[in-house]
Amino acid sequence: MRLALKKYSWRYLMILPGILYYIIFHYIPMGGIIIAFKDYQPWLGFFDSPWTSNYGLNHFITFFKSGMASKLIWNTFYISVMKLLFKFPAQILFALLLADLTSKIFKRVIQTVSYFPYFLSWMAVIGLIGDVLSPSYGVVNKVIEAFGGEAIFFFQELNWYVPIVVISALWKYLGWGSIIYFAAIMGIDQQLYEAAVVDGAGKIKQIIHVTIPGIYPIMTIMLILNIGEVMIVDFEQLIALYRFLPFFNAKLQVINTYVFQSGLLSGQFSPATAIGLFTSVISLILIVGSNWFAKKVGQDGLW
Repeated sequence: MRLALKKYSWRYLMILPGILYYIIFHYIPMGGIIIAFKDYQPWLGFFDSPWTSNYGLNHFITFFKSGMASKLIWNTFYISVMKLLFKFPAQILFALLLADLTSKIFKRVIQTVSYFPYFLSWMAVIGLIGDVLSPSYGVVNKVIEAFGGEAIFFFQELNWYVPIVVISALWKYLGWGSIIYFAAIMGIDQQLYEAAVVDGAGKIKQIIHVTIPGIYPIMTIMLILNIGEVMIVDFEQLIALYRFLPFFNAKLQVINTYVFQSGLLSGQFSPATAIGLFTSVISLILIVGSNWFAKKVGQDGLW
């Protein structure tokens, strides 16, 4: 063990910042979960604040008895599933298209252009989409008017809220999310494709019988990770959308935004922590359950 530490010490030093980041910003703050079971008073601190009634479960019971619980859970689940249904297959398809490009220069250009939105802040991304969908000068409405239609106020109609969330997430994460699938495709043995060509398989059959089976393990792992995030909507994205459409509207609100509103804006720290803890537990159950199911049907899991 000591020999390995000495031999690869520089590698351990490289991963040390990442380890410290998770310890400081993810594991140490988990001690604050205790306030979900207490009537937290900032001047008393975490440990001196009194416990709630019902064996410390009062905040959870109050949340589930409120009329907001079912609506928040449904909104969160619905938006997350819609994003998953579009984003997950789109990233795989994009990776397949990239892998099929023969021009290296064109491939690099496409990769650079598609990766770029990932490095933009959500505020910049939503600002660009707001310009594109603007009823006065947006490209989309100009095209609609050119065909004789009337301009649509996309950000002022609730029916367009979920499509905007899904499309903006798809544009931001499409290229970056396809990297791992592209790498997996590049790792497939080329002799398999040559054998498929000898058997008379065209491009479509090669993808179906060689490429897709070759990236099944990666697809399974990524799907499990995505399922684990079903109860977590991208908070920064919704915050950015707030400048166009107030997401605190009860019809649009999700768990993350409700926690932000009740915890930071209203000062109800204990109820907000309880709701956040509930979300984390559900996410853990989803990821463990999906991993179990994947292994049950013969696929590779996370562990």
